[in-house]
Amino acid sequence: MSEVTDTTATPERASQLPAQSPPVDPAETAAAADHARTAPRLSWWRGEGGEGAKRNLALIGVLAVLIVIGAVTRSDLYSNPDWVWDNILSILQLASVVGVVTVGMTFVIIGGGIDLSVGAIVALAGVWATTVATQSYGAGGMIFCALTVGLAVGLVNGLLISYGRLVPFIATLAMLVAARGLAAEISDKQTQVSENTFINSIASTKVLGIPLLVYILAAVVIAGWVLLNRTTFGRRTVAVGGNPEAARLAGINVKRHTVLLYGLSGLCCGIAAIMLTAQATSAQAAMANLYELDAIAAAIIGGTLLSGGRGTIIGSLLGVIIFSTITNLFAINGLSTEAQNMVKGGIIVAAVLIQQVQFGSLSQFLGRNKITTT
Repeated sequence: MSEVTDTTATPERASQLPAQSPPVDPAETAAAADHARTAPRLSWWRGEGGEGAKRNLALIGVLAVLIVIGAVTRSDLYSNPDWVWDNILSILQLASVVGVVTVGMTFVIIGGGIDLSVGAIVALAGVWATTVATQSYGAGGMIFCALTVGLAVGLVNGLLISYGRLVPFIATLAMLVAARGLAAEISDKQTQVSENTFINSIASTKVLGIPLLVYILAAVVIAGWVLLNRTTFGRRTVAVGGNPEAARLAGINVKRHTVLLYGLSGLCCGIAAIMLTAQATSAQAAMANLYELDAIAAAIIGGTLLSGGRGTIIGSLLGVIIFSTITNLFAINGLSTEAQNMVKGGIIVAAVLIQQVQFGSLSQFLGRNKITTT
């Protein structure tokens, strides 16, 4: 006769058992794994339910409206085809530096974070690259310095957020202050002139009639699009931003991936530092002021959710071009910068309100900041 063993744990026995984590629902784990494998590729024509394509087409419509307004208000200028072409190149060149920064910012926001330090990182990288010691190594040394400084500061941001458990808003705000202060200390609060002719020529060189800065922007945008839509890194970014706990259950190292996202943002800032230094032939601690707001605004206008998990590189690029077109439109009509800023602010508020209505992004964004600290 077989003996039946009582498997019910007595209070004494239960106290001796090792502590265990709460049971994980197999269905939830399977759903998380399926979400990571099937995370939608956010491209121009295929977003979730075609939303990406619709949003980008709407942005193109906004650009068309701005062009029509310019043609109506300054018909004397728009009647000259040569001026129109030169004006288009001016808008693209104006958008180039902020556009590169926005690519990195888009990755960070899609991944569920925020980076308020990008402008300060650009300033620090530019100042460090234009010191007398760095310029003595030539153009290669200056470019390497700017990229290294940008990447290093970005990785520090990521480490503070992932492993230091700091809220992204607070960590990057602290870095904004620290990087500006270090840039001022290195430059002794003076403007540092770039003596390198190769670096300075980047802003004035044209290839096939198009400024080299526009080609650099195009290269960064293409690389960012491929990375987001055609690689595992991009799919993991969407998964981490959409639901970090589900991504963790699916086997994604969320902390390491977050560090890489901020490192990528810092690398874009290093590239932007060289471009901005070439435009001004100098660098100072106050350069790239408020670039973080321009980059965040362009990403939001382009359809990137503040809560993370959704966004497109093309949409962010269109957002940058829209803001550059508005700046150009106000300039050729002789309107004040204050009026321009008010219009930009209104556009940002409208875009965020639309996101709240469609996706409830603000509440999710605030909840995400709370989750990352627990």
